[in-house]
This record gives sequence, C-alpha cells and structure tokens, in this order.
Amino acid sequence: MSITTPAGFRAAGVAAGLKASGGPDVALVVNDGPDQVAAAVLTTNRVQAAPVLWTRQVVGDGVVSAVVLNSGGANACTGPEGFADTHRSAEHAAQSLGISAADVVVCSTGLIGERLNMPALLGGIDAAAGALSGDGGTDAAHAVMTTDTVAKEAVVHRRSGEATWSVGGMAKGAGMLAPALATMLSVLTTDAAVDPADADAALRAATRVTFDRVDSDGCMSTNDTVVLLASGASGAAVSREELTDAVTAVCGDLARQLVADAEGASHDIAVTVSGATGEDAALAVARAVTRSNLVKAAIFGNDPNWGRILAAAGTVPEDVAPFDPHAVDVTVNGVTVCRNGAGEGREVVALVDLAASREVRIDVDLHAGDAAATVWTNDLTHDYVHENSAYSS
Repeated sequence: MSITTPAGFRAAGVAAGLKASGGPDVALVVNDGPDQVAAAVLTTNRVQAAPVLWTRQVVGDGVVSAVVLNSGGANACTGPEGFADTHRSAEHAAQSLGISAADVVVCSTGLIGERLNMPALLGGIDAAAGALSGDGGTDAAHAVMTTDTVAKEAVVHRRSGEATWSVGGMAKGAGMLAPALATMLSVLTTDAAVDPADADAALRAATRVTFDRVDSDGCMSTNDTVVLLASGASGAAVSREELTDAVTAVCGDLARQLVADAEGASHDIAVTVSGATGEDAALAVARAVTRSNLVKAAIFGNDPNWGRILAAAGTVPEDVAPFDPHAVDVTVNGVTVCRNGAGEGREVVALVDLAASREVRIDVDLHAGDAAATVWTNDLTHDYVHENSAYSS
C-alpha cells in the first residue's frame, strides 16, 4: 500500500531534527532499476522554491535515481544560498547512494523564507540512506507530513498480457491546495517498463484531471512537485494509455485524500458543472464556485445556499463560459433547489441534509452544451482560520 509496492524501489523516513515536534522529517526514495525513467510536474507559481528550480533541471533528461524530501522547511525565497543548499542535499544523497547528483530530485515543504538546518538535513539523509527498505514507503509518507493529520498512500495493480505491474503513490498536503498542480509533494512509482515520453504524457494527463481539480483554498504554493519514477522491474511493457489509466487512478485516490484532510474542514465538496460549451468553460464555472468563501462558509453551516452558488457561477465572463443565467439548474445532494435560475422554494431546500454526511455534491447544469468538469474543495471553518493564523513564522 505504498511507493515501495512496485518492484525496484526502496524508501525510508527518519527524524532529523528539522521539525520542532521531533517527528519524522526526512524521506528518501530510491529507484534500483533496471530502468530509471522519470517525469515531473511542477508548480506554475512564478515564485518557485529552490528545490523546484533544481528538480526542473534534473528531470530534463527523463532520468532520476532518487528523491530526497524534507518537511520542516520549504527552502523557498532563500536566494542563491537556498539553491546551494538544495544542490548540497542532492550531492550528499548521491555520495551516500553512489549515484550522480544530477539524477537526484529534491523536494521540500514547510515555512517559506527560512534557510534549512543543513547539518540536521544532511544527517537525516545519511540516516535515511542507512534505513532504506522495500517496506519503507509508509515511513517516507509520514516524514513529508506538515499540517497533515494522516499519511496519504495509494496503490493500484494491473495486468498486461502475462505480466503484472503496479503503480504506488504518496502525497502530502492539507492546505494551500489550488490548481496549476494543486499544492503538495507527491512521489509516484511504477515497475512498468515505459519510456520517458510516455511517462511524461501519462503524468501530465493524470494530474490534469486529479490534482489540478483539487482547490481547497485558492492558494498556490511555491513548492508543488509530483514525480513519477519507473523502474521497469516487472518486465511489463506498458502502453501510454495503460500507464495513464493506472497513474490517474492513483493520483485520483491521493487527491481525494488531500481534500479529506484539508485543514480544519468538516465537508468534502464535489462541484460538478455540466451542460457547458466546453471543458474549459465547465472548469471555469466549477472553480468559481469552489473558490467562493460564501459558498464554502454556507456549507460549513449546513446551509444549501443555492443563491451563493448561482452568484459565483455568474462571475465567470461570458466569453469564457457562455450560458443563460435564466436556464441554470442547481442540485445539492440530489435535490434540485434551483431550476431555470430561480429557487424551488424553502420547502424544497429544507429537504437537503448537509449534516448527515461529510461529502457534499453540488451539481450545476448550465444547459448550454455537452461538456462537464468536476472540482473538489472543502468548507471554510473556524478551525481552518485558526490553524492558518497559528502556522506562521
């Protein structure tokens, strides 16, 4: 049930002293091959952490042998010294593993603007290298947690011809979840035999409809990284389509786990927009609804306030999402509370019970076309505000 479920991978997670809590904070994932194919999707934020800049260079040739991850510090907005720290981390891991630093991805998460405790981090890398194990995936998943309350892991198994293969994944993230990747660190592994072009295409296709469709609070981080490593150890030659399907399944599972662990949230909300003129139009309206603090606060109060939903949809420019406001239907948990842009009455709204389940489904039918898209978010709670006011420098 971890990144070490696919053959050819070892991992570890250790406590190095980066976190004040003393919890695990350094992880190492190693691809033992025989293949060392890799792809990555990185944040589109213009403010990018040193590990993101480093990783962008490393994955350029489609080869990665290991991934070093740390919590307890983002190493973002730390200048040239911060980049030197990332480089040093990669070199240290490479020396411990007998590989090239140019094949070591580095990922960091935590507070922005502070230099990492390098003696502690380097010591942690040594400890993690010594603890590498085929059973170490879950330890690695725990070591990357920040405000997460649980580790997040997923695995799928597939069969191609006579060969069986799998994809495993871990992710961290409980806040600053916004599209253009969705803010998190994630390592995915597979023992399928694939080439770099297929790995890259599969990863981008998968993240587009999973991590990119998670929008917890509209806040994009500086450190977003999703890395896919392929060892080829199963011997299964897998098509791009097969790989995309499996990677999408794992990313989708992890994305839902991210939403379920969103900071202080009490509801997971799926906003599905249908009847749009195109997928981009549906996505724009869904994002407008999921980013509405008024909608999110209403759901926290167990209020199916369809007026706020309709108003949020109406903020999308007509040239982006053409629709007639007088033709829109809104359904909440299976109850149509708004039809043709008008309410169905208080007695109908009263049929919606948001307190009975954590999961809420909002369906908006624009009646303008055939396209649809779903974005997941969470409600806006007192605990969210408290946690993000306390989590600071």
